[in-house]
Amino acid sequence: MSAYEALAPWYDELTRDVDYERFADFYEALFHADGGEFKLLLDLCCGTGTLALIMAGRGYDMIAADGSEEMLMSAREKAMQLPPPMPLFICQQAQELDLYGTVDAAYSSLDSLSYVPFEALCEAFRRLRLFIRPGGLLIFDLRTPEFLRSMDGSVSVDETDELFCLWRGRFDESAGALRYGMDIFERVEEDLYEHSEEEHTEYAHDAVAVMEELRRLGFIDVQTRPDGPMAGPDRVFIQAKRGYD
Repeated sequence: MSAYEALAPWYDELTRDVDYERFADFYEALFHADGGEFKLLLDLCCGTGTLALIMAGRGYDMIAADGSEEMLMSAREKAMQLPPPMPLFICQQAQELDLYGTVDAAYSSLDSLSYVPFEALCEAFRRLRLFIRPGGLLIFDLRTPEFLRSMDGSVSVDETDELFCLWRGRFDESAGALRYGMDIFERVEEDLYEHSEEEHTEYAHDAVAVMEELRRLGFIDVQTRPDGPMAGPDRVFIQAKRGYD
C-alpha cells in the first residue's frame, strides 16, 4: 500500500498538534518583507489542505498540489465546508508539476520535500523555476540528515479512540533514507480492528547540496531561515527567489 492511502482519513487527527496558523504567519511575513505582489500561491505537497485553506481564507488565490488522491479527497471534503473561494486542487507529484501559468510564490511544509529522492527533487526545483514568476519566492523545510539517522531503530505509537498506529524507523545507509514501517489498526466494531500497512520514506538531503542546486538552476538569494515554525536541529527552512533572467 502506498504512503498516505490508509493514513489519509486519520492524518488531521494525528497531526492536531501542528500550528498551521504559525506557518501561514511565517510565509506572510516573508511576502511582506520581500515587498513584491503575492496573490497567487502554490501549496506543493499540500496533504489534506489545511494550510492551503487557511491561506485562501486570508485572501490568496491558491493552487494546492499533492501526489496522493486520498489526501486530496480529504482536502476537498474540508474545502466544501468552508466559504469560497476553494483552492484549485491538482493531483501531481512534486517532480511532475505542470501548471498553466506562473505563481507569485510556492511553499512546501512539514518536510514534504524530504519524501522526494534527490534526483526527483532537482527536477521539482527545475519545474518550480518555470512556474514561479521572476522575483517570486520559494520556501520549504526539510528534515536534517542528523535527525533522520537518529530515528534508526525508533518505535512510536499514535493512538485515538478509533485508531492505533505503530511506527518503526529504519535508516537505510545505502539509500540515505529513513524508512518508516507503519501498522494501522482502525476500529470497525467495539473489539474488532481492521489492519493495514504503509511504508513512508524520507531522504536525508544535505541542505548545502540542496541550496547549491537551487543556485545552479537560477534561484537567487538562497538562504536558510532559523525563524521558521518548528525550526530546530531536526528541521531546516530554506528560502529562495526565482531569478530574473
